[in-house]
Amino acid sequence: MSKLLTKEDIKRILSHRFKDDEFTKLSLIPPPALFKDMQKAAKRVKSAIEKKELITIVGDYDVDGVIALALLAEFLDDIGAAIEYKIPNRFKDGYGISEEIVDEIEAGLIITVDNGITADKAAELCKKKGIDLIITDHHTPPDILPDAFAIIDPKQKECGFPIREICGAQVAWYLAAAIKEQMGIKYNLSKFLDILSIAIIADMMELRDLNRTMVKSGIKYLNRSDRPFLSAIKEYFKKEKFKSEDISYIIAPLINSAGRMDDASHSLRLVRAKNIKEALMELEYIVSLNNERKMIEKELFEKAKSLIKEDDTVIVVWGEKWHEGVLGIVASRLAKKFQKPSIVFSIKDDIAKGSARSVGNIDILSLIKINDDLLLGSGGHKLAAGLSLKISNLEPFKSNIQEAARKIEKSQFLTKDEVLGEIDAKSIDFELLQILEEYEPYGQKNPKPAFMIKDLHIKSKKVIGKNQNHLKMILQSKNISLESLYFNFEQKVENFDKKIDIVFSISKNEYRGFVTPQLLIKQILSFN
Repeated sequence: MSKLLTKEDIKRILSHRFKDDEFTKLSLIPPPALFKDMQKAAKRVKSAIEKKELITIVGDYDVDGVIALALLAEFLDDIGAAIEYKIPNRFKDGYGISEEIVDEIEAGLIITVDNGITADKAAELCKKKGIDLIITDHHTPPDILPDAFAIIDPKQKECGFPIREICGAQVAWYLAAAIKEQMGIKYNLSKFLDILSIAIIADMMELRDLNRTMVKSGIKYLNRSDRPFLSAIKEYFKKEKFKSEDISYIIAPLINSAGRMDDASHSLRLVRAKNIKEALMELEYIVSLNNERKMIEKELFEKAKSLIKEDDTVIVVWGEKWHEGVLGIVASRLAKKFQKPSIVFSIKDDIAKGSARSVGNIDILSLIKINDDLLLGSGGHKLAAGLSLKISNLEPFKSNIQEAARKIEKSQFLTKDEVLGEIDAKSIDFELLQILEEYEPYGQKNPKPAFMIKDLHIKSKKVIGKNQNHLKMILQSKNISLESLYFNFEQKVENFDKKIDIVFSISKNEYRGFVTPQLLIKQILSFN
């Protein structure tokens, strides 16, 4: 029998994850000046404000882009800048700043947030029109950068910022900090930590070091924030308090849904709402979009699943006019279910537009770039990317990427530090919940701990949920009963025998003031 983990073992393993973290307090975080071009950009913005020059901010239609734009717009508004802003429409404009968007802008200064690092044609047009372009982004830069006035991106060469994996909203926040320094003004930038925590989690950033510090503080700010949109979400979903999981499962999907299904300007209006009435009106429409998104996503997920072959090393699937707004979520669900990188394309006319999601330690953008000669365009980071190519290149692309993935070690496909080991049922108590809470927030590079228990008796079982796809069980080990849930369970319950071995994580179940541990089953290993 393998050695059972004690609570001390669990503490030691989890604290070891952060042994190399450097920026563990907000007072220790690196300064803006470490970014390449940051001071140059901040001076140019200061000059624009002093000359009452119009500044146009160009954002993006996902959570990170919406938050980055909302943050920078609020800051510049507060300090008296003249601003306009533009969020591209996913279906009409495509991703990021483009020549068409630049054509609509007459301002002398454009700032991009969460986009722009591959916008060479838009940068050329800015030059022709006499517009200074400041690019703030966090995506992987191409070999030749756009010819912009300033480029702030932690991944570009010669950038001295010590953390490469930060989101677009963090880069925008750092620009605000640099402008504040240049102008010599007092301004409490920590007030943005509430929405920054949403962007960091939603954009799947590594929850270590600087990101972890910002999110831990951000969740505290989230719960005492007076932003009307947060109050509206609490009221609508009957939440007394936000936890980090609420960002992943409630707040982020809502903000994302407008850009996926209609136009992200709805989400921007929600985040920037001046009162709760305005926020609730926008929220109701966004909730309806999110419900529509769920239906389309479910349908596409089933279609995509039917196209997968068992020996696929990377899942690459496509369909005629699949809804572009849900490709990323479907790719994410496929990656999670099959533990393989996944790319989902929608075909329209002669073009296939795709969204990619990774697993484990696999750099999906590098895998995609192996096929550069087949692509019309690509961008993103190692966990998530977007790409497009001609339909005639889909089969060669699929063949090449799968061949490249076959050379990758099997261990790279797995999140190694997720399952900590086997524990005794009697260890699952309120004290363990407190230990696990201490190491939150969980996410990329700090996965929620999972455990194993063997030889559990099934005391009772019940299929629940609107679609009858979740399983609720009471499991017993000796004289200890454990409440458990298995979401999206696909096996037949009738086939259950008397005992099971499971892999699970632990959540807090709060009901009428009582707090009890609840097992969230990830996998049933065997039936005995």
